[in-house]
Amino acid sequence: MIIYKRDLNFRATLKSYTMRKSERFEKVISWFKINMPVAETELNYSNPYELLVAVILSAQCTDKRVNMVVPELLLRFPTPSKMAEVESDEVFEYIRSISYPNNKAKHLVGMARKLMSDFGGVIPSDVEELVKLPGVGRKTANVIASVVFNKPALAVDTHVFRVAARIGLSTKSKTPRETERQLVAHIPDELIPIAHHWLILHGRYVCVARKPKCDSCGLQACCSMYAKRLKKLAV
Repeated sequence: MIIYKRDLNFRATLKSYTMRKSERFEKVISWFKINMPVAETELNYSNPYELLVAVILSAQCTDKRVNMVVPELLLRFPTPSKMAEVESDEVFEYIRSISYPNNKAKHLVGMARKLMSDFGGVIPSDVEELVKLPGVGRKTANVIASVVFNKPALAVDTHVFRVAARIGLSTKSKTPRETERQLVAHIPDELIPIAHHWLILHGRYVCVARKPKCDSCGLQACCSMYAKRLKKLAV
C-alpha cells in the first residue's frame, strides 16, 4: 500500500498528476474565485498613459521600484505631448535607477512621439495597434488591453509562464505566446483579465521561482508539479 508520511490527502492529490486539463482549469479557477476575488496590478496609475509608462518601465524590474520612480517622472512628463517634446537623455535622468534605463528612456520618448503622430495622443485599445508603439511588445500590449480596456487579453510574463507550466495549465509550451494560446483557450473571456493577475500574484508570492511554497499552497490538489513531488516522496 502506498503511504505518504506527511500528506494525509496523498491519494487525492496524486490524482492531479493525470487530471484532464479542462478539469484542472475548472479547479484552479474555482479556487482563485474564492480565495482571490480581487486581483489587480500592483503598479500605481491613474490613467492609461500612466499605466503604459509604468508597464514599459517594469520589464525586468520590480513593481516596487517602478512605483518609486514613476511619480517624479510623470510630474515632469504628465502627458504624451510633454514626453514627446524632449530627448531620451532627459528622460534617462528620471529613470536611471530602473533596469536598462538607456533603452527604456528611448522607448518612452519613441512611444510618446508615435502616440502623438499616429494616435492623436490617445492610447489605442487594440493589441495590434498597441504593439506598433516603441517599447511595447505583446506582453505590454496585453496588459494595457486587459487592465485599461477589460479585453480578454492575457499577458504572459515570467510569473505566468512559470506558474502555468508548474500547475499544468500549459503543457510542452516553450514560448510565452504558446502559453498564452493554451490559457485563453480554457479560461472564459470574462475572467481572462483577472486571471492574468491571479497567476502573476500567485507566482510572485507563493509559486516563487527558486523555492515555491508548495506546503502552504492552496492549489496542491490540482497542481501537476506538486503531484510529481508527492510521487517521488512516496514510500
